[in-house]
Amino acid sequence: MRMARKELEKSGTPTDAEVKVREDAIQEAESKKPLALIVGASRGIGRQVAIDLAREGYRVVVAAKSTSDASAVSPWPPNANSSASTISTVARECHEAGYAATAIPVDTRNVDSINQLVTMTTFLYGRIDVLVYNSGAIWWSSVQNTPFKRFQLMQQVNVEGLYATIQAVLPQFEKQDWKARVIVVSPPIYSRFFRGKTAYAMGKVGMSVLTKGLAMDWEREGKKGMAITSIWPAAAIQSAATQNVQADDLKDLRKPTIFSDAILAMLRSEANEVNGALELDEDFLRSKGYKDEDFEKYNLVPGAKPRRIMPKELPDLTVAEQDDEGNRVDSTKLRATKI
Repeated sequence: MRMARKELEKSGTPTDAEVKVREDAIQEAESKKPLALIVGASRGIGRQVAIDLAREGYRVVVAAKSTSDASAVSPWPPNANSSASTISTVARECHEAGYAATAIPVDTRNVDSINQLVTMTTFLYGRIDVLVYNSGAIWWSSVQNTPFKRFQLMQQVNVEGLYATIQAVLPQFEKQDWKARVIVVSPPIYSRFFRGKTAYAMGKVGMSVLTKGLAMDWEREGKKGMAITSIWPAAAIQSAATQNVQADDLKDLRKPTIFSDAILAMLRSEANEVNGALELDEDFLRSKGYKDEDFEKYNLVPGAKPRRIMPKELPDLTVAEQDDEGNRVDSTKLRATKI
């Protein structure tokens, strides 16, 4: 690079060889950046997470079902919480800010689509350092008023989509000597969460159970470089889900940057600190030293004090017999003995 720079200074015009040296140097620097795959990144919280991870030096793959011709979108940039925001526009926003981003469509209801997403990501970038699963379907109502098709859709997109994505990325994590992070958008487990939205809660709590269970798998398998963490908002966040909030209630909303900041703090933490944790964004940031005044920047309405929607204290799910598994059963081994 030094020789190329000196020659450039002499000639004033870069030669093809000098251009190639520079391009190779840029490509090498880019290839050393970690890769984050964000599933459910077309708008709202997922969009913000993608942009902020890119700003922090991650190469990002933004994945969701919605795509568009980003060059034709007007006005620009689109409303981040509207249907005009797609993975195509999110990638364009990243590119215009000088960040590396690739948009790859995925239907999280379809296992083949998920497998194709992971295959394409590893083909393009060769690795996956961070997986963020933000894809979700919502229907809040009683069991009686939740049709089976709605229930089924939520299970497909939420817990089944997460499980299929985890299964798809595990082989790549193994190739990386089990060094990666997984962030899941799912709640702490407590009884009030089930009220009035049982069908939705079944899938979301199932995602948190996956976080707990997979963390235990990695712990007992000695995979100390792995961590899976769930995150949920302590106060409501401005997103596509809160688009219909009345003007008087805007004071109770926070900007989605609190979520991405909390995720970045998790990724900077030691794996054993966050593996299997079901965290709230605000509480995790407080554990990292945030004070009351540090949350003002996240308020949608300056000076407001958004209402906390999560309990102040959450139940401890561990039991005294936590490590006593008795005679461990592994169905794969049982099946192998019958073949």
